[in-house]
Amino acid sequence: MRVDEIGKAIDSMGIFTGGPAELFESAGRLQFYSLIREGLCPYSKLLDIGCGCLRGGYWLIRFLDPGCYFGIEPNSKMLQAGIETCVTPAIVAAKQPRFDNNDRFDFSIFGTNFDVFLARSIWSHASKQQIQMMLDGFARFSNPGGFLLTSYLPANFLRPAYEGVAWVGRSHQGDKAGMVRHSRRWLEGECIRRGLALQQLREKPFAGQYWVKITKG
Repeated sequence: MRVDEIGKAIDSMGIFTGGPAELFESAGRLQFYSLIREGLCPYSKLLDIGCGCLRGGYWLIRFLDPGCYFGIEPNSKMLQAGIETCVTPAIVAAKQPRFDNNDRFDFSIFGTNFDVFLARSIWSHASKQQIQMMLDGFARFSNPGGFLLTSYLPANFLRPAYEGVAWVGRSHQGDKAGMVRHSRRWLEGECIRRGLALQQLREKPFAGQYWVKITKG
């Protein structure tokens, strides 16, 4: 199946693709290209946080060396649809991707450290506490020179920062759509507290979300 047909195929199963089905190919390709530009190599160990139905994983699993792709996705139905549609049994056997369904942002589950972390359209649904857990996990489980590429919706006067404690949007617990915003100042402060540095990338936002790259300071 061609990649531009996969989103529609998953959508026809009644499973959320992570965004509009017609953007499945372009959104996944953008993740891949952005990671390449920032330093992803075939031998990089990559953790795809909220990998969903493998919109980015389609490209990443094929590019990375065997045993280098790791995905966390609490929505088991969404992930299984991706595994069945985006990768063939031959690719799984050759590339040996590993997956986990924990919803605690527990990066220790795989028993390894990572060179690259990806969290596309995760902070646009996550609470402050959940973002803090991800930053703690990155600080603890990143290899020297590692980086986290994530995206967020910036808060402003008319659209204030989210102060709730729960995930907002579709998940393994419900189908209600929703998104949240966070201030760049708050994100930078949380990074500084952990000895991390945040850089907002200059590229044009995709679906209103800005890429940020986080490294150890």
